[in-house]
Amino acid sequence: MADHGDHDRTGAAAGPVVSLWRHADFVRLWSANTVSQLGSRAGAIAVPLVAVTALAATPLEMGLLNAAGTVGALLFGLPAGAWVDRMRRRRVLLTADVARALLLLTIPLGYAAGVLTVWQLLAVALLVSIGTIFFDVAHLAYVPALVERERLIETNAKLQASYSVAVVTGPSLGGLIAGLAGAAATVSVTAVTFLASAGLLRRIRTPDPAPAAASKQGTLADIGEGLRFLLRDPALRAIGFCTGSVNLFMSMVAALLVLFLTRELGLSPLMTGLVAAASGAGGVLAAVTVKKWTRAFGPTRTIVLSLLLTEPLGVLMALSSRGWGVALFVCGWFACGYGGTLYNVVQVSYRQSACPDRLLGRVQAANRFLAFAMAPVGGLLGGALGTWLGVRPTILIGVLGAVASTLWLILSPLRRASDTPSPA
Repeated sequence: MADHGDHDRTGAAAGPVVSLWRHADFVRLWSANTVSQLGSRAGAIAVPLVAVTALAATPLEMGLLNAAGTVGALLFGLPAGAWVDRMRRRRVLLTADVARALLLLTIPLGYAAGVLTVWQLLAVALLVSIGTIFFDVAHLAYVPALVERERLIETNAKLQASYSVAVVTGPSLGGLIAGLAGAAATVSVTAVTFLASAGLLRRIRTPDPAPAAASKQGTLADIGEGLRFLLRDPALRAIGFCTGSVNLFMSMVAALLVLFLTRELGLSPLMTGLVAAASGAGGVLAAVTVKKWTRAFGPTRTIVLSLLLTEPLGVLMALSSRGWGVALFVCGWFACGYGGTLYNVVQVSYRQSACPDRLLGRVQAANRFLAFAMAPVGGLLGGALGTWLGVRPTILIGVLGAVASTLWLILSPLRRASDTPSPA
């Protein structure tokens, strides 16, 4: 690699292992990811705030805005993987960052000119979500080109730690800036973070691997190849279905989270934000401790144990009550964040190791599609059951469903699969 010569690309040792923090290109990638994640999380609250404070958006318009920010994953989740595998992946990251920045800058410019409309917000939210899909897929596919496969767990742990910190601090940062300078100014700051991310990515010196020879088959055939690879591998298939199932049921919980905390537990908006941040705090701790788990149990068993041992603690959320009983909710939500992050770090690393480079984009996209296609369904199901059965029973059903989802892993070959799978 360009910035240190202690290991070659395949991981053959040429000297002592060097800390990733001394790997200049990894530090640039990590910094770009951190800045981009903070911007994304701050922007997630800034754009809706613009709709509410500047445009007096109706509940229907707010619902459309939320949908516009998520529908990109359903429309372009699978094609993005096929297209990413045909392009240089760092170039995709740069393009996505710059495009998202320019799109977001149209909001404060429109606001300043007095021509901003809800329809513009909807268009920007949709296009930014599509850019994020391309960025995320290319990012997952690019990491193995920058570090040795033997260090993927360590690498993904550090990247996931940034994500977890952004989950905790991003919305608070966005709200703070909005309170001081206005929501439109917060959108401008978000755009600047994407440009900063692009600048850091441009400084990476490791050559951006050329894509595999152009496929003679169409996009649909390329998508099918990625899906077949994922679904034919018993371990990868179990991970994909488990992730989709957990997202389905935990989206039921997330849809009712604020309602439960404010109405059932009587928390103020400030306390609601602090309690909701417990999941992100658990994620930070998981990213820090993941190496202890993989050393003790091995990566494949850690994938199984990460959810098996933590998801049952989510039942504490349904048992919580006002006053000191809120601590039960904090513990359960913290455990879910811890287990989910631990699971994500190791299963992403496992898939990156098991997949040949030419298919990385498509396989990662296929897994993301299985995972995120279930989230909107879970949100709608949670709202319907919450209306019919009540908020607390629905949260309990969601948690128990997430626990049952671990059966995909328990019944899979992961318990005895190789901890260092080789690309097919």
